Amino acid sequence: MHLLKNLRKYLPTYTEIQQYRYLHIFGDGLKQPEVWAFNRQSTAKGVAIGLFCAFLPMPFEMVPAIFLAVLMGGNLPFALACVWLSNPLTWIPLYTPCYLLGAKILQLNPIALNEITLMQAGTHYAALWLGCLTIGLILSISTHFLISYLWRSQIRQRWKRRQLMRLARKK
Repeated sequence: MHLLKNLRKYLPTYTEIQQYRYLHIFGDGLKQPEVWAFNRQSTAKGVAIGLFCAFLPMPFEMVPAIFLAVLMGGNLPFALACVWLSNPLTWIPLYTPCYLLGAKILQLNPIALNEITLMQAGTHYAALWLGCLTIGLILSISTHFLISYLWRSQIRQRWKRRQLMRLARKK
């Protein structure tokens, strides 16, 4: 929780956001308080959206992450931060299991990247997309529930600690 309080210092305010003309393509969605809130629901949604978009095998994954965060009311800074999980250094370890899963689902024999021909590219690209969507969806949903659970358990621990402190003061 202290990390979130410190992070708020570095985030732009609503009036600062309104000064950026290029952000108006997202409409009034950036005016939603959920997009900038650091509560359990918006944070869990933001991380889940960011992880899902990180697994999209396409350039500029940040654009769909912004649109999904605005549409679903997820925390935009966390969505954008999680998208950066996918970068040129992590593409091979990130997308290889996705491709292998997609090839298994489509019952294709996986082939090495240097052996692929133009005729096979479409089929194997579909396998990559299918695997990425599957793993991204599973990972984002499970992360959403994990963050919600951890957030709630931390709140329960604080309540118990406060209750014990109150009981100790009464004695």
